[in-house]
Amino acid sequence: MSTPAPPRLRSFAPVARADARVLVLGSMPGAASLAAAEYYAHPRNAFWPIMGALFGAGPALPYAERLQRLNAAGIALWDVIAACERDGSLDSAIAPDSVEPNDFARLFRDCPHIAHVFFNGTAAETAFRRHVRGRIALPTLRFTRLPSTSPAHAARGFDAKLAAWQVVHEAARTADHALAA
Repeated sequence: MSTPAPPRLRSFAPVARADARVLVLGSMPGAASLAAAEYYAHPRNAFWPIMGALFGAGPALPYAERLQRLNAAGIALWDVIAACERDGSLDSAIAPDSVEPNDFARLFRDCPHIAHVFFNGTAAETAFRRHVRGRIALPTLRFTRLPSTSPAHAARGFDAKLAAWQVVHEAARTADHALAA
C-alpha cells in the first residue's frame, strides 16, 4: 500500500505597498498560520512580539493594524514558496520536488524601492537561493539571513532574536533617509 502524498498547500499574497523598502521573507506558512490566514499566527512564534518591539506592531493589536504599521514603516512580508506539499508545519517536511516559488519578478517590479531582503531563517534563504535567485533578473539588493522566529528554532531566546532583528528597523530607517534625500 502506498503512502498518500502530503497535502498541497498555498501561501498568502504579499503584504506590500509600492513604496516598500524592506522585504521580510519566510519560507512557507505553518499550519497555524494557514488555518488563521495570517502570517506568523502560531502563538509561540516570536515574529509579532519582535515587530511590536521594533515597529509597534505587536500581537495585542488586531492583525490588520499590525500589517498597516509594518506597511507604514516600509516593511513588506511574503514567503519564498507559493505552493508545496508538506505534512505538518516543519520546513524539513516540505517535499522538495513540489516547491513552486512566488512571482518575485512581479513583486520587485511592483515595489521598485525594495533595497533589502531579510530571510526569516535558513529555510527561507535556502529556498530563495534554490528556486528564485539566478532564475530571474534581480534588482540590486542586500540580503541578510536572520534567526528564525519560529518556536521550532529554540536555540536562541527572545532577547537574542530581538537583538539580531534590530537590523530590520535600521534598514527601514536608513531607507527612509535615502528616499528623503
